Amino acid sequence: MLSLIGLGLWDEEDVSLKGVNRAKNVDKVYMESYTSKWHGNLEKLEKIIGKRIELLKRENLEEKSDEIIKEAKDKKVAIFVLGDPLIATTHISLLSDAKKFGIKTEIIHNASIYSAIGETGLHAYKFGSTVTIPFPEKTSNKFPESTFESIKENKKIGLHTLLLLDIISEKNRYMTPNESMKILLGTKIFTNNTEVVVFARAGSKDPLILYGKVKDLIEKELGEPPFVLIFPGKLHFTEKEYLEMFRVKE
Repeated sequence: MLSLIGLGLWDEEDVSLKGVNRAKNVDKVYMESYTSKWHGNLEKLEKIIGKRIELLKRENLEEKSDEIIKEAKDKKVAIFVLGDPLIATTHISLLSDAKKFGIKTEIIHNASIYSAIGETGLHAYKFGSTVTIPFPEKTSNKFPESTFESIKENKKIGLHTLLLLDIISEKNRYMTPNESMKILLGTKIFTNNTEVVVFARAGSKDPLILYGKVKDLIEKELGEPPFVLIFPGKLHFTEKEYLEMFRVKE
């Protein structure tokens, strides 16, 4: 059996009771932490479930997928996943492989950035395609055309765009909204007067929401990751009213 257990947004206290109970009753527990910045304590989580947890990096999960599938044929295996288990495509592939071998699978959901964005006051159903802003060195300093087109299309039909910011977890490097805004200023969509939403540390005791023009946010100290940037589309009056409470003054 293969169980994917959502860790939630911030630390070990976000794991659901169902997730804890499942992890307590499996033979092997893994955890991936490369899709975001986890602020939890691994030893505390191990103490909660009463088991050792083996950490997986992106390449580990991809390279060890066959091994994990093989284990799950005869044992109960669980993988803790940051946020919700099915946001990253790697985990969908793992589930697909398990099902091909007739292995029973289970998903224990949790909060993700897709549910947390409601904290900004923006209506979740008004978000269009999500895009990722990559570090320039990954794209030879050329802004990805597909990303540009998605933002452009969302804007055209009045939808909000959630911009995920690139991560190189093995180097503990997390793109900041400041970096992403500087990258976006090189496109035809963003200007210094474009209004954006910065959302930091979702799920923590100290989340940060800021709303304003790029020129008023681009040099602002924003604290610890994780971050996302949101490019609002056409605002409903309730969205606008709520966002104004977080406006950064010029």
